[in-house]
Amino acid sequence: MSRYQPAEATLRTALPASPRQRGATYWRELDWILLAGALGVTAFGAVLVWSASRADMALESDPQSYLKRHLINVAVALVLGFVVSRLNYRWLRAYTPVLYGASLFMLILPFVPGIGTSVAGARSWIDLPIGFTLQPSEFVKITLILMMSAVLSEKRDAETAPGARDVLVALGLAALPIAIVLVQNDTGTILIMASIAMAIVAVSGASTRLVLGLIGGGILSVLVAIQVGVLQDYQVARLTSFLDPTADAGSASFNANQARIAIGGGGLTGYGLFEGPQTQGKFVPVNESDFIFTVAGEELGFVGGALLIVLLGVILWRALHIALRADDLYGRLLATGVVAWLGFQMFENIGMSLGIMPITGIPLPFVSAGGTSMMATWVAVGLLENVRLHSMRSQP
Repeated sequence: MSRYQPAEATLRTALPASPRQRGATYWRELDWILLAGALGVTAFGAVLVWSASRADMALESDPQSYLKRHLINVAVALVLGFVVSRLNYRWLRAYTPVLYGASLFMLILPFVPGIGTSVAGARSWIDLPIGFTLQPSEFVKITLILMMSAVLSEKRDAETAPGARDVLVALGLAALPIAIVLVQNDTGTILIMASIAMAIVAVSGASTRLVLGLIGGGILSVLVAIQVGVLQDYQVARLTSFLDPTADAGSASFNANQARIAIGGGGLTGYGLFEGPQTQGKFVPVNESDFIFTVAGEELGFVGGALLIVLLGVILWRALHIALRADDLYGRLLATGVVAWLGFQMFENIGMSLGIMPITGIPLPFVSAGGTSMMATWVAVGLLENVRLHSMRSQP
């Protein structure tokens, strides 16, 4: 009987894992550092949103009303992130064209009368019941990453790197939503999508000449857009105000100046939560979203702001780690796109509060109020975990 035991053992190992075993493997193979960092930043952000919203966003009868709304968005975002992390890797790739097409359709809806609405000059929002809104361009960032990764990871014949045709197709897929967002007057989202496209092309193995040409073309496009009047005057003023904050203190530079006053006033340890004079005095506009970092800087000081940056850095570190450890090009490009998206958006948001980057009106990932942004960033975490799980299970 002993000679049959190895075969029986082999048969047992070849049997498919039970749902309980698969569930245990899922939880064991997650990147818990990434997950803890994202949860920590989200909790940190909820406290900052609570403080920022008490003065003018919450109901007089309930100072926590805006916080409760924010926490609902966080709960939905966590569920979406979990679902995406459990999706089949091949299914995700196979249905990418459908998701891309659906996101483009949603991107057009803000132009439909009675459905779309404008916020701060950008017509990029959809009105939903019970006072909620949806910004489709946040989800387009995700489908853009999925679509470009699928195209540039598809090898033909003996190719070891994507050819010029593949790169042009990928750039065309990026150019379509960028053009629509340009019409919506959402400069910040355009910059994020451009950074995603350049990063994915650069990591895909495309030739250096193509990558340099892409960077040069992007810079030229911005200059041409400014010269021919494609960008609105207020958009140009926002993009250039950080170069001379005192040039137009009454309009474009007002937000940046108030942000620096708030952060500078916080000193080392800040005024204390709910005690910031700029925050509670409503001097910094949209500080529950675009300028959320000013709340950390003023009320929690340098220590609080530095802690927030460290937590955001942990997320980027783990995302980059997942990209480097991905066992296939598709997964590597997915993770790279997420790194470029989150990294650029974090730097831009904090940078505009500090006066070293132009004002673009984009939220701080995982921190700012805004349901669509929160959902999209947690879907990004789900994508990263999905890439990691696939890599772990592909190891011998």
